[in-house]
Order: sequence, then structure tokens, then C-alpha cells
Amino acid sequence: MPALAINHVSVHALDLEASTRFYVELFGAERIPTPDFGFPVQWLRLGEQQLHLFVRDGAAPPAYHHLGITVEDFEAVFRRVRDLHLADGRAFAASINELPDGAVQLYLRDPAGNLVEVDWPDASTLDRALVGEIPRLADRIPQRGEHARATLFHARADAAR
Repeated sequence: MPALAINHVSVHALDLEASTRFYVELFGAERIPTPDFGFPVQWLRLGEQQLHLFVRDGAAPPAYHHLGITVEDFEAVFRRVRDLHLADGRAFAASINELPDGAVQLYLRDPAGNLVEVDWPDASTLDRALVGEIPRLADRIPQRGEHARATLFHARADAAR
């Protein structure tokens, strides 16, 4: 049976309130009612999906595993990430990349150190005076065959067919 969608992603928080504030202020997440699990948890609505934040002793953020969030205003998020020095250029060789289909990825870390990818469908729509030159993944690693046809935005690819 095929899956319908990803319902939620759950990530570790060191300070539940600081992490909640981060996702609310940067991404417009909405706090939603959360069951009592016997340890600190906050559910957030991000569009049609949910992000669950939790605090557990011994949990630590992974170095490369991440969640990707598509935003309505990439430039506003970019400014905030730049001003708060949140960008992470270590995980994937650059803090910002242009993919073969022209989509953009911006990497940053949340207050608990979780890697977050901010996604935007079209690099050509961005103000280069603000974001600067965006390194193309294909310039670092040649993209051939199906790699060159990869997309984060299936609806756009489906419409082009």
C-alpha cells in the first residue's frame, strides 16, 4: 500500500522553549495542542505537516540527517539566517547550493544543533545583491543522467511533463 504523505518529523531540543521560538519566529510554525508524554514535547504545524520537538536525556542531533522546509519568502529567511549567523557550510560543502533543476537549498542549524535545509524552487527569482552568487552543485560534482533530472519539487516536474 502506498504512503500518502509524511505526517511529521521529530527532532531533539536542548531547550524546548528556545527551539519552539526558533521555528515559530523563523518559519511561522504554529504551536498546536500536544499530548503529555511524560517528558517535554511541543508539536508545531508547518503547512500541512507537523514538526515535533522533544527533550530527552542523551539525545543528540545527527551531523548530516536533516529536515527540509519549503518557505514562502526565501529572501526574508536568508536575511534572518545571515543576521543571526545560523548558516552551516560544513555539512554539504556550502551553506547554499543551486541544484540541477534550479532549486536552492540553504543549510542552517537550529538551537539544538539539528541541521535544517531551507528550500526554494527557483534560483533565478532571487535577488543576487542579497544572496550573492549561489554555488551550483553541478560545478562541484558533475550531474549526469537521472542525477541531472533530480528535483525537490515534484509538482513542478509533474506539470512540465
